[in-house]
Amino acid sequence: PHCLKVLNHVFCVLSRTATVWKNLNPFWGEEYTLHLPMGFHTLTFYVMDEDNIGHDDVIGKISLSKDVIAAQHKGFDNWLNLTRVDPDQEVQGEIRLALELHRDAQRSSLHCHVIEARDLAPRDISGTSDPFTRIIYNNLSAETSIIKKTRFPHWDETLELSLDEGDDDDDDEGGSVTVEVWDWDMVGKNDFLGKVEIPLSCLHRSPPLQGWFRLLPLGNTEDDASGELGALRLKVRLAEDRILPSVCYQPLIKLLVEAVISPSKVDEPSPLTLLEEVTTAESRQDVAMTLVKIYLGQGLVVPFLDYLNTREVHSTTDPNTLFRSNSLASKAMEQFMKAVGMLYLHEVLKPIINRIFEERKYVELDPCKIDLSCSRRISFKGLASEAEVRESSVGLLQTYLSSIMEAIVSSVSQCPPVMRVVFKQLRKRVEEQFPEPENEDVKYLAISGFFFLRLFAPAVLTPKLFHLREHHADTRTSRTLLLLAKALQSVGNLGLQLGHGKEQWMTPLHPSILCSVVSVKDFLDKLIDIDHDNAPQRAVFLPSVIVKEGFLQKYKAKGPQLLTRFAFKKLYFWLSSESLSYAKSPSWQVQHTFLPSVCVVCAVERVDEHAFQLQNVMQVITQDTDGELHTTYLQCKNVNELNQWLSAIRKVSIYNEHMLPSFHPGAHRGNKWTCCLQPDRTASGCSRTHSAVTLGDWSDPLDPDAETQIIYKELLQGRDKLRCVSIFTCSLRLNPKIQKSQGLVFFLFLDIRKNYFFYLFLDDLSNSHQN
Repeated sequence: PHCLKVLNHVFCVLSRTATVWKNLNPFWGEEYTLHLPMGFHTLTFYVMDEDNIGHDDVIGKISLSKDVIAAQHKGFDNWLNLTRVDPDQEVQGEIRLALELHRDAQRSSLHCHVIEARDLAPRDISGTSDPFTRIIYNNLSAETSIIKKTRFPHWDETLELSLDEGDDDDDDEGGSVTVEVWDWDMVGKNDFLGKVEIPLSCLHRSPPLQGWFRLLPLGNTEDDASGELGALRLKVRLAEDRILPSVCYQPLIKLLVEAVISPSKVDEPSPLTLLEEVTTAESRQDVAMTLVKIYLGQGLVVPFLDYLNTREVHSTTDPNTLFRSNSLASKAMEQFMKAVGMLYLHEVLKPIINRIFEERKYVELDPCKIDLSCSRRISFKGLASEAEVRESSVGLLQTYLSSIMEAIVSSVSQCPPVMRVVFKQLRKRVEEQFPEPENEDVKYLAISGFFFLRLFAPAVLTPKLFHLREHHADTRTSRTLLLLAKALQSVGNLGLQLGHGKEQWMTPLHPSILCSVVSVKDFLDKLIDIDHDNAPQRAVFLPSVIVKEGFLQKYKAKGPQLLTRFAFKKLYFWLSSESLSYAKSPSWQVQHTFLPSVCVVCAVERVDEHAFQLQNVMQVITQDTDGELHTTYLQCKNVNELNQWLSAIRKVSIYNEHMLPSFHPGAHRGNKWTCCLQPDRTASGCSRTHSAVTLGDWSDPLDPDAETQIIYKELLQGRDKLRCVSIFTCSLRLNPKIQKSQGLVFFLFLDIRKNYFFYLFLDDLSNSHQN
């Protein structure tokens, strides 16, 4: 089985897990961060049975409404029974209506102007529907015409129902008008597409009721089948914030900037130390990542990390415990390396990780875990002995470890300059705190502890979490990665703990580890040999760095012509934060520029399957200097690749000025759009764009307002604890002139006799968010 995550009410597949073959108790262990629009209603998980031939079968689903997810502030982690998939519940889309009551001396009537619908569910095998609308009141009904083969019908028809005397009375609050949308079928019964119920009392208001209405299912009839379909364990958390204008966040931004530009003494409070006081262990990682992004945006990430590291080093008396806790400094360094060093990590590790996955060798050193039946290929004489298995395993691990270390120690020039500068500052602080000759290795351990223990070793252990592989490793490969990660950790510890642990069976690798330690020290010396001025600090990655690359099938629409599925050409694409280029293959010498600047992108959206009878197709809409729009279609190999490319291009173009509000999810073929059937090629789009729907990862663009809002929210939740800290720290009267500050949390520092006195004032955020 595999699992799909779907966003309603506009049906949108966001991600797909790996397939676990021949297993009724699958474990996925996959984690996704989804950036969703504020208007989303439901998040649905479908568990599917993959078939090599034909369509996958649906085992069951779990639907979570936005309200249900939001009710659990810390999220929920629970087993939920799968429910049966009822076609009448699988509705999506919206319908545009205008309803009005007409009265005269003889009669009363209801006029319903059915204008159009969008994003209806596909019910036919072609990926479309044949929709019509029915309006019902009491025992009366009327229907629109049927529009065939479209999910975006445009009726522009007015339906009229005569009302019996008294039906439209203002006192009648129980009656309602029902508008249903159906898919017409020539054979068999029609398929339900959704409905809208409007109380009759709403129609007495002025002006007439009109607008877009979300289509709803036929009641709540979901059945969990008493667990017969199985259960799915989910851990879901919703973080929803209303982002205020930038000016509202300037007080806190200013104080955060001042905290690192003019830092207080290491033993005095500051906004950052107080933030660490109120941050919980569960939220510290998110807060650390948010602060890293804020200071990256301000171009102050080096002094920010230097400030935290200085305090951490100063408060440490035993060098053996340096940065071993999950403090804000440790978490900030860890998140900083992921933010700026992920592409560097990929460049160094990916070839070796791919090789390990492809070779899938049996490796084991622990005598208690050696399975001789898994080692048949080691010896041509039959089953290998335990000694032969260990000897073969040691050889393989030494080869893999040697390849990894060789790639690392030769990567000084590839390491992001800003990371090197941060490490240089860290080494300086450690040398100042521990200058004794017996602590000579501490300056290396401080850097290698982050570089190896918090970045490279975890990436080797779980490549999927670092986007090095699309799927988790199988049991055999996972064991190889675990043993390699252990060896890499020992290298990061400079071999100081070798022979002192319980895993004595790792002893055969000790010579290789000690040999690597010598090269590591030389590597770290070269790594910090950099001028501070050579490190750009204001971007997560350099403009020229490749954000996403891979093979895609490309077709560019060029006016009225025969457009077939065979018009797509396989090319290799490179996406940076500035441009999108392609060539015939990764090794091709000449690259063609598809997008000379991502600033010309107006929309990046999915394409309906029936447009080309192809799956996983997206479109990139661009605008030339004359204002004319051009569409290029790109096909990905699977839905995850599709979502990754959509997210990547949306992120690098998120701040473009000419983004479109709507698009055509079909193609213009046969003198009409396949989606809405409009003949005009330049007609406005029939579906809304989804620029806000992306997969969250290390390449997320900086968003100062959203990031500062997260810090405000954390402070607000720790309001009571902050008061206690401030009372303990100092006792000062608040200046009445600063009793109000746009309803936001802020800090104020006064320099009195060269001492910083802390003023804290908290006002409820809700007042500002309601204004």
